Amino acid sequence: MFAVPMKITGIVNYEILLAFALATASLAIFPGPDNIYVLTQSIANGKKYGLATTAGLISGCLVHTTLLAFGISAIISVNPGLFFIIKLFGAFYLFYLAFRVWRAKPELDLNVKTVNRKSLTQLYKQGFIMNVLNPKVTIFFLAFFPGFLFSTFLSTTLQFYVLGLIFMIISFSIFALIAILAGSIAVYFQRHDKATIVLKWLQIFVFLGIGLYLLLSYK
Repeated sequence: MFAVPMKITGIVNYEILLAFALATASLAIFPGPDNIYVLTQSIANGKKYGLATTAGLISGCLVHTTLLAFGISAIISVNPGLFFIIKLFGAFYLFYLAFRVWRAKPELDLNVKTVNRKSLTQLYKQGFIMNVLNPKVTIFFLAFFPGFLFSTFLSTTLQFYVLGLIFMIISFSIFALIAILAGSIAVYFQRHDKATIVLKWLQIFVFLGIGLYLLLSYK
């Protein structure tokens, strides 16, 4: 009677999926080019315009997930050693991102005077193109996803799509919340100058934490 649940538990490592979900949520919350763009569009034009931008940005993630799923899956099947190197690259790339954040000034630019008004369709297309054509997103997916493969039974292609879906759902939810609460968020940061410093250091610790997790997961 309990054979099926035990089998499912053996197929999927839910602790890894939970760690991936928490890491994704942390990364989506901290200020970055994408969520700042959503925030400024929402402040300048309204919530629905921020939501349209969010939909475009998240849709672009499907392209990166597909490239990763088929490209890295092929590498794993041919050369596991090279995949190990890719995972090491991922850890040190996250350390590099932490260093970049440390060197950057803790400022949040919410200047909406230069934001041009566009239609919902135009904002969706722009968000999609911004994401798909950004090589940094491809590199980040390459660095982030391989360390969170969660099953020795399921195909790596399927696992990458599952991770991509989780990433898109969580990121969309948080970005949408940013769009809806844009006015309140802007007021908060205007009144609390030190909040950006706290966010900066939290972001550094998250990048370092995920990087260490990837390093320690190599067995």
